[in-house]
Amino acid sequence: MFTGLIEEVGSLRRADRRGEAMVLTLGAKKVLENVAIGDSIAVNGVCLTVTSYERDSFTVDVMPQTYRSSNLSMLGSGSPVNLERALAANGRFGGHIVQGHVDGTASVVSVERDQNAVVFTFKADDPHMMRYVIGKGSIAIDGVSLTVTHAENGYFGVSIIPHTLGETALQHKKAGSSVNVECDILGKYVEHLLGFGTADKTEAKTFSAIDESFLSRHGYA
Repeated sequence: MFTGLIEEVGSLRRADRRGEAMVLTLGAKKVLENVAIGDSIAVNGVCLTVTSYERDSFTVDVMPQTYRSSNLSMLGSGSPVNLERALAANGRFGGHIVQGHVDGTASVVSVERDQNAVVFTFKADDPHMMRYVIGKGSIAIDGVSLTVTHAENGYFGVSIIPHTLGETALQHKKAGSSVNVECDILGKYVEHLLGFGTADKTEAKTFSAIDESFLSRHGYA
């Protein structure tokens, strides 16, 4: 689990592509402190496993599913990436619950200054993802924990303070750039639980879906 508080901006040193699979070599410093093979590091918000490391770099495998659902395939040599180690049990929880399981990507529509903040507006590449994006809700953009300012018609925005922008790779994003999006886990679990009773008609279920008919039968309509 991660918090969405970026520890450092690293860079892509090498990408070995094998179809839709990749081995990435990433330059870093802080996230390599006390690193061990098998540790989890979020790269642009994607939870990846350290397979080897040196003094100032580490390697990770990217499987086809991750390749297809994230922006990692778009990285080029020298591309800046947000890096965060998995949260330690005794660590300070300062962002929100980030799993490192990207829901999809979005494109930057505009970047505008609003006094001391910078407002990013995005268009979800998959409109279906918008059901999890709500105003004032939490969202992770390239692994950065942020708050949604508005969300409607396939578009959503976030407002970023100068410190966050300066300490993350978001400072390099402009109109047309692709970002990884992880929506708040809460909405996904609620949706699954509410639909669990009707998810598979071939199996006996002890739960029923909470819908308008259910509420009406129990006096809530």
